[in-house]
Amino acid sequence: MRIVSFPEEATPRQLRAQVLDLQEEAWPSDDGEGPVAGALTHDPALRPCSVLLVDGSVVLAALDILAKEIVHADRRLLAGGLSTVVTRRSARGRGHGRQLVASARRLMADQGLDLGLFSCDRPLQAFYESAGWQLLPGAVLVGGTARAPFPSDRPGFDKVTMADFFSPAGRQARASFPHSRVELHPGEIDKLW
Repeated sequence: MRIVSFPEEATPRQLRAQVLDLQEEAWPSDDGEGPVAGALTHDPALRPCSVLLVDGSVVLAALDILAKEIVHADRRLLAGGLSTVVTRRSARGRGHGRQLVASARRLMADQGLDLGLFSCDRPLQAFYESAGWQLLPGAVLVGGTARAPFPSDRPGFDKVTMADFFSPAGRQARASFPHSRVELHPGEIDKLW
């Protein structure tokens, strides 16, 4: 098994097709038609990077790293987040997802990001903690756009915010994140990563 990463648009076609199938398996399309071959999942402005755990030519688990500059507590920081984390149903329970999420955390640090942060369903908190991420207590990510915000504490959501701080600037800003609203605003395509 090996972990590979590519800009989303440069992911080899046979691997990309498997990723789209895994995403469809986890989050079926509303129209029932599934993904269009070669379709991109994310806004290119967020520089999506696909990270895959591959066994031979089979994708066992996949996720995407999205990145953008944010302003929080009067500091400009380069933030990244995890999106579309998925493991092949037949390969679940073997630690593949945890291995991939931990590798993505290291990759984000190596990419020069100041911090990584994302929201997840509350029951997944322990899974992400086991891969090295930390809970940001009381933190709310505000997705969408400034005109059409999409907060992680909206009614019906049961989300927590996970993070890690990679650079000196990120570590200096760490204390400003718990119990705060973080204006992520990734746009209309990736409302909340």
